[in-house]
Amino acid sequence: MIRHVVTWKLAAPDAATRAEQAAEVARRLNALDGVVPQLRSISAGANVAYPEANWDVTLVADVDSIEALEEYQVHPAHEDVVAYVRSVVSSRVAVDFEL
Repeated sequence: MIRHVVTWKLAAPDAATRAEQAAEVARRLNALDGVVPQLRSISAGANVAYPEANWDVTLVADVDSIEALEEYQVHPAHEDVVAYVRSVVSSRVAVDFEL
């Protein structure tokens, strides 16, 4: 199994806007549960502490394999979420590791 972890820093200059956008990113990602068949589990959440230092939103998703991860990434529902995320993000980091 592969765990896919992604964290984003949002581009908005003020913490309140970043918090709103982070909540929306998390909502859209969590809505993929049951929609994208490759996902074994998915959990996304907005940062709740230290907004001046922490990144704004994180995703943790589990899939069966690298191939399943690649299929998830091109799923139309995921691509819709990606379009929104790209419109509000300034930086992205990710790690994919084997469980």
